[in-house]
Amino acid sequence: MSATLRRTALFAGAVAATLGLAAAPAHAAPVTLSEGHVDIVDIAYEDGALELGLHDETTGSPVERDPAEVTLHVKAEAETTVPSNAAFSFLGSPGDPVWILPQSNNPELLYAGWGAHEVPSGAFQGDSVRLKLTEVNGPAEVSVFDVSAGAPTKRFDSGDGLPDSVAVSAGAHHHTNWAFEAKGDYTLTFQATGTLTDGTTVNSGAVDYHFTVG
Repeated sequence: MSATLRRTALFAGAVAATLGLAAAPAHAAPVTLSEGHVDIVDIAYEDGALELGLHDETTGSPVERDPAEVTLHVKAEAETTVPSNAAFSFLGSPGDPVWILPQSNNPELLYAGWGAHEVPSGAFQGDSVRLKLTEVNGPAEVSVFDVSAGAPTKRFDSGDGLPDSVAVSAGAHHHTNWAFEAKGDYTLTFQATGTLTDGTTVNSGAVDYHFTVG
């Protein structure tokens, strides 16, 4: 190759590299959330697509975050023990340790739930979509459950098989208990699906949410 051609090729490569850098998407700095209000799964329907994000209100000012850039810290203060009530046996044996983000607000812990504020009323059949937990990777089982009048109702439970799903109404906002049966790092994979009023089914992509316990 002549010197002129080599210079031309080098220049073209440099331009391509520069353009590639310029076109690369900007990413927010990773953040760890450990206390305050957070809609871990934030469901939105925009431009014909279902999307899952994370709605952070831990500072008092709402911030929409990419779940890939967030670690949800379940602090040591979340540790408790499995009650002797047989209705809670899905958490383990009575007296076993379990780490729970509670459905009632504890200022020392994450106040965690899900929301569908950005799902417009009238867009979907039944005015709702389904939120699915499709996979859990971690050192132990994970369950998400409500408690009313002292009795639990499971919403998601990796211990009895996945996927599990719940109906989420347009505009809904729901807080619940998130239970982890051991310390360590977990990844929970969620997906949303719904049927539009014209009969078209739409699905979000599968989105990973990252937790560290202890």
